[in-house]
Amino acid sequence: VQLQASGGGSVQAGGSLKLSCAASGRTIRFSVMGWFRQAPGKEREFVAAIKWDGSTTYYADSVKGRFTISRDNAKNTVYLQMNTLKPEDTAVYFCAVKNGGSWPGMSSADFGSWGQGTQVTVSS
Repeated sequence: VQLQASGGGSVQAGGSLKLSCAASGRTIRFSVMGWFRQAPGKEREFVAAIKWDGSTTYYADSVKGRFTISRDNAKNTVYLQMNTLKPEDTAVYFCAVKNGGSWPGMSSADFGSWGQGTQVTVSS
């Protein structure tokens, strides 16, 4: 499967962005999907994950209450709605397919099919 993240941009603190992750090559409707981010000089970190049917989600503490992960299996797409953005949210955001491990499995080692990310820049 190939994943393409889009929707990033530059916003001021307190603003919102909605990221999309479009999958091609095969369906992701039965897969757990995740969003990660990587800031300059830092390791890639978990942001959010969603089960195959969208019934269950999980968030990193740093984004809980501000970000919402969702999916549209008919469109083979996963989304990340980001509200009340902070400068510390600045990073390249990636989506990925969970390949193993238990739920929620926040390790990037449990995910794969990393595509090109999308840059999110939040200014103060």
